Amino acid sequence: MMTAFIVEDEPLAREELAFLLENSGEVEVVGEGSTLTKSYEAIRSAAPDVVFLDIELAEGTGLLLAEKLQNLPKAPSFVFATAYDEYALQAFELHAADYLLKPFDEQRINQCIHKLQRMIPAAPEQKVPMKKLPVMEDERIFLLDIQSIVYITTQAGKTQIKTHQKLFHLNEPLASVEKKLTEPAFMRVHRSYIVHLEHVTALEPWFNSTYNLVFGDGSKVPVSRTYVKEVKERFGL
Repeated sequence: MMTAFIVEDEPLAREELAFLLENSGEVEVVGEGSTLTKSYEAIRSAAPDVVFLDIELAEGTGLLLAEKLQNLPKAPSFVFATAYDEYALQAFELHAADYLLKPFDEQRINQCIHKLQRMIPAAPEQKVPMKKLPVMEDERIFLLDIQSIVYITTQAGKTQIKTHQKLFHLNEPLASVEKKLTEPAFMRVHRSYIVHLEHVTALEPWFNSTYNLVFGDGSKVPVSRTYVKEVKERFGL
């Protein structure tokens, strides 16, 4: 699956683009940013396949960020997503993969994704079965029994693992952790959550025909619209 990072300073536009990308079933959004400096550092860490860039940002232009991204050791492809068409020539001079205009259209987004898939070579997935997951905390490496994991989430750019006993923190993206979880009981239910289905004790209806998953310790995890159908199928609903 292709990984993407979104740089957009309008929260609603950022949320809509993320939804359309993940709703395709072909893209995982591994990070989001609204400023040039923080986004650049986050992109270096997450190493996505593609970056979707707004051009007119509060502290500068996405064109400058695109130039910096091309100097990274693992330079991502990038797509400009903007309300202005006058930057198209500059964008393609920077070798942009595509140029999307707001408001975003689902069909146009899917065309862009298919174009990117032809450009970006698929990385071979080599999943090695693991019964322990190493987690660094307080200068110690904990080897978590993966059966003890209730859910894994990313909050404010940080990956967290919730077990029945403790909350652990990781210095690697959620997508990277997901590749290590080979057991079928683990399932992504939201772009920010992966859960262990065997620990779910109830499904709680939420707004817009979505659900919260309830666990034995009382904690709850949201199911986004993208994953509602698959979650219901997994539980035979």
